[in-house]
Amino acid sequence: TSMEATTILSVRKNKSVVMIGDGQVTLGNTVMKSNARKVKKTYHDKVLAGFAGATADAFTLFERFEGKLEECSGNLTKAAVDMAKEWRSDKMLRRLEAMLCVADKKLSFILSGTGDVIEPEDGVMAIGSGSMFAISAAKALMDNTKLTAKEIALKSM
Repeated sequence: TSMEATTILSVRKNKSVVMIGDGQVTLGNTVMKSNARKVKKTYHDKVLAGFAGATADAFTLFERFEGKLEECSGNLTKAAVDMAKEWRSDKMLRRLEAMLCVADKKLSFILSGTGDVIEPEDGVMAIGSGSMFAISAAKALMDNTKLTAKEIALKSM
C-alpha cells in the first residue's frame, strides 16, 4: 500500500484565491500524519500549488512544476501546458501517481495524473480522495452565502 495525501481545495471569489489542504497522509485507511504541508507558495510567492497522491510522486511533480514556472517567467498557463506535455512524453513522469492544483491571481488549473490541464469553470477546484465532499460543500456555500473565499474554503474542509 502506498502513502497518499488526502484533500486540497481552492476557492476563487471576488478577486481573492485561497488554497488549503487537510494535512492528512494516509496509509490505506489509516491516518499516519495529520499536519503535512501540502500547499506551498512558489514563484516569488505569486503562485499557490497544492498536491495530492503518493507523497514522493507529489514532491517530484511539484519540483518539476516549479522549474517550469521559472522557465516560463511565472506564466501559469504556459507552465501548466508545458508540464502536461512533459508529463505525457516522459516515461518516469507518466508513472507518477499524483495531481497538482495551481493558482495565481487570475487563473486556476488542475494538472491531472494523465497529463491533462483542467481549468475550473466556477472558481472552485479540489483534488484528492476527499475532493468531491470539499467541492460540493464549497459550491453550495459559494451559491448560497456571502462568505469570503477563505471562509468558504475553511468551512468546506
